[in-house]
Amino acid sequence: MAYSVTSSSHSPVSPEKSQLNGTKTPLLGASLAELTQWVEQQGQPAYRGRQLHNWIYQKGARRLSEISVFSKSWRQALVDVPIGRSTLHYRSQAPDRTVKYLLRLADGNIIETVGIPTANRLTVCVSSQVGCPMACDFCATGKGGFTRNLQPHEIVDQVLTVQEDFGQRVSNVVFMGMGEPLLNLEGVLAAVRSLNQDIGIGMRSQTISTVGIRDRIRQLAEHKLQLTFAVSLHASNQQLREQLIPSAKRYPLTDLLQECRDYVKITGRRVTFEYILLAGLNDQPEHGIELAQHLRGFQSHVNLIPYNPISEVDYQRPSPRRIQAFVETLKQHNIAVSVRRSRGLEKDAACGQLRASTV
Repeated sequence: MAYSVTSSSHSPVSPEKSQLNGTKTPLLGASLAELTQWVEQQGQPAYRGRQLHNWIYQKGARRLSEISVFSKSWRQALVDVPIGRSTLHYRSQAPDRTVKYLLRLADGNIIETVGIPTANRLTVCVSSQVGCPMACDFCATGKGGFTRNLQPHEIVDQVLTVQEDFGQRVSNVVFMGMGEPLLNLEGVLAAVRSLNQDIGIGMRSQTISTVGIRDRIRQLAEHKLQLTFAVSLHASNQQLREQLIPSAKRYPLTDLLQECRDYVKITGRRVTFEYILLAGLNDQPEHGIELAQHLRGFQSHVNLIPYNPISEVDYQRPSPRRIQAFVETLKQHNIAVSVRRSRGLEKDAACGQLRASTV
């Protein structure tokens, strides 16, 4: 099935700078221009580049030997060249049709991705790292430690895997899986480019979420991409934020919010602030008022996330009444707010539960 490609005038990866440095470099994640340059280096005509691009991104080829339009002799010569696809290690579907996938990478590491279907769209929650170094107290991924950054092809592969399994086009991608995207900014931006220009997922249909890394928000802003940017705030003051997010000790809330204001100024796009609601800890009316004071006059939106339980900590999910009261507090202070519906909760596929576990 062929999908249309949405172009961007601010591509984070220059097409003149080829990412294919050798015959062992995975081809997935490379642009049409890079693939064309690569096939010419193999002594093939330029049109083979478009054929290769089509087979990788539209037909979902996992091995070059599958590309029947190539000559048998050339396919045999390329038998050791990897496309860069992962292996399905585990698949689990929740009653709401959300699917959790554990994918085994070429080096044996396992990552998690989630397919989230609704009536009109299919969203993929992708990982950007193996594990996560941020160690947020309420998040299962951070409890498992950090191994390494994911390469662009390992991120793009997650989207293709979900697309193939559901048999329908992926409409939205959220970088909210395992890992901190801004600590892998180069790899994430390369993947964003490929998802946009090679697979055809609109830039505004992609979301990058961060807990906040000093100076990286401005770096992202300088690319002036028309994507959605989300910051995991989770607290209304510095003391509480340090309790929940250890890295906040090195990045004061006031500095983080200033960098977010700079993002709005540079890009002209609003910031979404994610706020996980923990019963009795950060869900009181005074917390809502404090949060509203921070965001007054800000081009922003607050996305409230009722806590999804994990076994390592004993935080509790607020009652529906408490959640609604928090919403009303923000609305009374003219703060745009919505509540995220948890998907995949029964299969540990909801926000904060990702840990690459089959249990």
